[in-house]
Amino acid sequence: MSSTDIPEPVGSFVETVNRHDGAGFLEAFTPDGAVDDWGRTFTGRAEIKAWSDKEFIGSEGTLTPEEVFTDGDELVVVGDWRSSHANGRSRFAFRTEGDKIAKMTIREG
Repeated sequence: MSSTDIPEPVGSFVETVNRHDGAGFLEAFTPDGAVDDWGRTFTGRAEIKAWSDKEFIGSEGTLTPEEVFTDGDELVVVGDWRSSHANGRSRFAFRTEGDKIAKMTIREG
């Protein structure tokens, strides 16, 4: 499965993550967007950047999508996550607002 099989704006977001594009990653979120990483929540671009610099983009993470489906008002991408910080099958649930991501929730896939 490729990122072109994933509805926008999440498909482009996966491509941005896999390119390790920190600026593009942050720009994908609404100004008050949030990341919930296994129960730790980071709100707003400054908090998301601090988290990502260490654990996401900064760890050169790559997501290989395996499943895509909707769960209520969220688009869910399950796939293999590989980085210098963490590895394994992960579930990324996205809530979007227009062409931006309002919230990304990461759990075990």
